Amino acid sequence: MTEPSSKPAIALGSDHAGFELKELLKAELLPQGYTVLDLGAFGPDSVDYPDFGHAVAQAIEEGRAPMGLIVCGTGIGISIAANRNPAVRAALCHNGLEARLAREHNDANVLALGARIIGTEAAKDALSEFLNTEFGGGRHEGRVAKLGQS
Repeated sequence: MTEPSSKPAIALGSDHAGFELKELLKAELLPQGYTVLDLGAFGPDSVDYPDFGHAVAQAIEEGRAPMGLIVCGTGIGISIAANRNPAVRAALCHNGLEARLAREHNDANVLALGARIIGTEAAKDALSEFLNTEFGGGRHEGRVAKLGQS
């Protein structure tokens, strides 16, 4: 973990396929002053994506970070794993527009990316839009509230 800052903590998690992109995006976050809680993977050796989706979700649930970034090969498996936790609203995004709308309309608190699907510039743009967009509230509040109902 890095030194605390005025910006929110971001919990990061990836499997082996997402490791390189996670590291690249972590390198983008640190100079911007974000506190990074890196929950792994810590190298390219084969690991199971659910372990890291669950770890990020648990960090969100426990209040160690208000937002997260998760990365696997497609982004699908790790987002499914994270979304098993009711404290998480993970959105699989492929570009900045999707990331902005996920925050604005769905109050997403975890950005999921597919390292084998998205290019690095699109991933950087998605992360920037995700972190710099507030939830729009209003007509979206009732819909987001229904996401937490069983």
